[in-house]
Amino acid sequence: MTIDQDRFLRNGIPHQIISGAVHYFRIADRLWEDRLLRVRALGCNTVETYVAWNFHQPWADRPADFTGMRDLGRFLDLAASLDLDVIVRPGPYICAEWDNGGLPAWLLADHRAARALRTSDPAYLDHVDRWFDQLLPIIVRRQADRGGRVISVQVENEYGSFGDDHQYLEHLRDGLIERGVTVLLFTSDGPSELMLSGGTLPDTFATINFGSRQQEAFGLLARVRPGTPGMCMEFWNGWFDHHGEPHHTRTGDSAADELAGMLAAGRSVNLYMAHGGTNFGPWAGANAGPDGRLQPTVTSYDYDAPIAEDGRLTGKFHAFRAVITEHTGTQPPEPPAEPLVQPEATVTVGGFVGLHRILDHLDAVPAPVPDSFELLGLHHGVVRYRTTIAGPISGRLSVTGLADLAELRLDGELVGRLGIAGLDPGFADAASQQIAVDVGPGDHDLDVTVWSLGRVNFGPYLGTGKGVSGIRLEHQQLFGYEQSALDLTELPDLGQWRPNGSGPGFHRAVVEVEEVADAHLHLPGWQHGYLYLNGVNLGRYWNPAGPQQTLYAPAPFWRAGENELVVLEFGEPGRDIVRRSTPCSADRPAGVSVRLLPARPAGSR
Repeated sequence: MTIDQDRFLRNGIPHQIISGAVHYFRIADRLWEDRLLRVRALGCNTVETYVAWNFHQPWADRPADFTGMRDLGRFLDLAASLDLDVIVRPGPYICAEWDNGGLPAWLLADHRAARALRTSDPAYLDHVDRWFDQLLPIIVRRQADRGGRVISVQVENEYGSFGDDHQYLEHLRDGLIERGVTVLLFTSDGPSELMLSGGTLPDTFATINFGSRQQEAFGLLARVRPGTPGMCMEFWNGWFDHHGEPHHTRTGDSAADELAGMLAAGRSVNLYMAHGGTNFGPWAGANAGPDGRLQPTVTSYDYDAPIAEDGRLTGKFHAFRAVITEHTGTQPPEPPAEPLVQPEATVTVGGFVGLHRILDHLDAVPAPVPDSFELLGLHHGVVRYRTTIAGPISGRLSVTGLADLAELRLDGELVGRLGIAGLDPGFADAASQQIAVDVGPGDHDLDVTVWSLGRVNFGPYLGTGKGVSGIRLEHQQLFGYEQSALDLTELPDLGQWRPNGSGPGFHRAVVEVEEVADAHLHLPGWQHGYLYLNGVNLGRYWNPAGPQQTLYAPAPFWRAGENELVVLEFGEPGRDIVRRSTPCSADRPAGVSVRLLPARPAGSR
């Protein structure tokens, strides 16, 4: 891919890029082919993906992992085999509504690097360089000029929305070139002069991101970069959801009209997203308001995209396909059949392991003041901070630095829950509320147990750590902690199951499945936690906060025969897990057609 004034040339022939964004790390790898075939059927000639550094290297002391859902090379090869060009956006920062914008949490344990994220400070760039040494060979050998289909690689990501350290951008660009990237390099930024001035480089192709008002956006880009092709690298045809906010949608007609205008004007485009996928596990990110208040992103990354989270083809898909077909004059291939889904059923949980029982058996880390999750070597999960209060005394407890959810227990008894204002009535606002305590003579154990929400992925609060910075009784700081940290990215070893219990803990059910297919799992009566299927973390549910009310359980995570479901509930548990054939949110009841397997009773115990 080359540039000839205001047009792209592909093998010397004028070319218009019609790309769809698909993130391999948000899709079960056995479904990659299905989703890419749907992108081809949409009419796209290209697929675009980010690379999430923290997904490949969540631990600082281990090499990057490129297997399974992390096998980037296999994803790129699969796209090529399906006749799709590929645009790769390797970051290191990607935003993407992904935890910490793709930057590993362990960077935050390096004080100097944590202060210098996305700058030219060597304390940060040394880590980036070591990561690129592992990543870039996978991309380089699949470039178009080496027989592959990678046609373009991005330098950083929307940097003009963050800063103006052009030495940093130059270091990344030069590092890509030095490691063998020879295809077209580009930047992408939002539609303002400030963003474009901060995020572009003079000799690097510039693209622009927007959801509407394309003439204004492309007019601005033409003034900044005259005589180059116009490309929208992120056409926001939908949007993501935060807990505590309504589900976002965009009409297919509105988005299709915008797309038609771009194509008719000869612009190239990347549909963000063509297929959104799922923030499995703890990987959903967060935004932060002007006051720093956390706005956690939900597990679903459906994005109201043309291809739904579970692969269904939406009205937007058909509207876009019609626009692209009319513009190109070429009929795209037919899409695969709609995904099969399991019939609806209900299973009742019948086993319990208390969370605090697990924490009691961990090796506690002593510290005079609370350590962050990152200093404790924890990516995401739970930390119990245990300290002592000497009685008799009465007063008010406050927790500082909390940007997540916490419960407070005194001698094992629940005395309060703290969280984020306006998201869940079961949690008092940690920023403004205190917990009253009154204890008798002697020493008393105070446990503050924190479970993490997503890290901020965009803006000045990027790099904010997890945990608490302090605990006070009235105005007096409490010192001396025993800290127990439990990672929840995967299901931990739980030991022996007991009959059902109450309070935070793990709850187990077993369900028989004769034939694997998709399902959407609903937890009525449950509050907040994670759901695991056969050991795979499907993501966070948070029913009181909404809007998401079901978790997507794709067919590859099931197995014929016995399947184990484990709910980690941080509050008081429900009783049942409901297997649905369609997704729903608090303000979006299910109402789509699906392909059901033949209905069979779902055995459970």
